[in-house]
Amino acid sequence: MVYISLGSNLGDRTANLRTAIGRLCELGNLVAVSSFYETEPVEVTDQPWFLNCAVGLKTEMTPRQFLSKLLKIERQMGRRRLRPKGPRTIDIDILLFGNSIVQTPQLNVPHPAMHQRRFVLQPFSEIAPDVRHPVFKRKISELLEALPGSSGQVKKQGKN
Repeated sequence: MVYISLGSNLGDRTANLRTAIGRLCELGNLVAVSSFYETEPVEVTDQPWFLNCAVGLKTEMTPRQFLSKLLKIERQMGRRRLRPKGPRTIDIDILLFGNSIVQTPQLNVPHPAMHQRRFVLQPFSEIAPDVRHPVFKRKISELLEALPGSSGQVKKQGKN
């Protein structure tokens, strides 16, 4: 079971997320999709707000194979890495890959900053509140509850 975070803040954000979710279906069995959430940018704040969601997917691929496919989807959807953490048509991040812990120059799983990001944990907690982080051994819902109130605005947009 792979959990993924998706985000978009350029173009038709809703259409971008829906397109990415459709393409993820080609990589395995889609199990869950969260509501869409409008979220304020963090770190690089001089850019449009994001639309984010979380997805659960069952796949037979290895983490490296899966990452390669995700990067291809991003490229096909017009993702250009011009500025770290800058505006993007689509951003697809692997949050958890089963209970795997992967640390390579190309891939870190669990996602190294997910426990600090409300825009990740809010939608993730919606679809998998009882899943445990393999390093921190805490439920996703517990990680969300532990965030400080100042960790960014996240507004639920409804089921999509």
